Amino acid sequence: MTSSILVTGGAGYIGSHTVRALREAGRRVVAYDTLELGNAEAVGDTPLVVGDIADHDLVLRTCREHDVDSIVHFAAYKNVGESMADPGKYFRNNVDGTVRLLDAALAADVRQIVFSSSCSVYGTPAVVPVDEQQPIHPESVYADTKAIVERVLHWYGVVHGVRSVSLRYFNAAGASFDATIGEDWTYALNLIPVAIRALLTGDQELQVFGDDYPTPDGTCIRDYIHVDDLAAAHVAALGYLAGGGDTTAVNVGTGNGSSVLEVLGAIERVAGQPVPHRIVPRRAGDPVSTFSDTTRSNALLGWNARHGLDEIIETAFRWHTTQLEATPSA
Repeated sequence: MTSSILVTGGAGYIGSHTVRALREAGRRVVAYDTLELGNAEAVGDTPLVVGDIADHDLVLRTCREHDVDSIVHFAAYKNVGESMADPGKYFRNNVDGTVRLLDAALAADVRQIVFSSSCSVYGTPAVVPVDEQQPIHPESVYADTKAIVERVLHWYGVVHGVRSVSLRYFNAAGASFDATIGEDWTYALNLIPVAIRALLTGDQELQVFGDDYPTPDGTCIRDYIHVDDLAAAHVAALGYLAGGGDTTAVNVGTGNGSSVLEVLGAIERVAGQPVPHRIVPRRAGDPVSTFSDTTRSNALLGWNARHGLDEIIETAFRWHTTQLEATPSA
């Protein structure tokens, strides 16, 4: 039997796009998700195991039954604000859960891991574009759970021979080009889904935190990466490990920054109407500008982002329009 890839959190936003990309690349895949925040329909006919990453016996059995040789690990809580209010929830799930997952994987002789990390491990970057040599300085419990798991993976490599790639994402956005899978705006906190929801539903006004930053239009600048490009980076990282690559961490972004007002302008062009918003005071902890140095991802993984902001907005708008149609009236 051909070996499989286990995708934890595979029914979630980025996980489901990665499941699709792996299958399109000809790989056998099994998705694994609690469905607390995931959607079973998002994985289509891919085998789905419903369970917790901390369930040693279920992970072990899944790995053996599906002849798993690699794991792509997304399963984690990711609400920064919630992590600061309930740190125990995040350390239990994101850190302890990952350790338990790794121990079960080792019991099944699985030693290749691609880990969903985050550029938030850098905190407020001292220099942009951000490269992998920047100091690790997380500024939230959520970000620290990502940094801790990266260290766990390092030591599991030293002690147990696990090889891993930690992909430090910038701002994942957009949806599938066929508008069949995308981000659930019920839980979304990121600018693009929140702004599109404000435009489509009118049930809330978008807050723009500060317009007095030292940027061309006064608003913060971020690196937005299309979720399909991000999925492709996971496929590339698995290829790197299959070729014998050593444990490493790689930034995954476009290398281009877009300001808040540029994003709102792009949404307005696609929608043909303005996003209802108001300027409010700056929010503590927001970096002025952050975007990725893509040198390492290009050189090590042979990966480049293919899609820009316009395609991100176009696919997100199409997808969220379908969400609006599926949302019951209040």
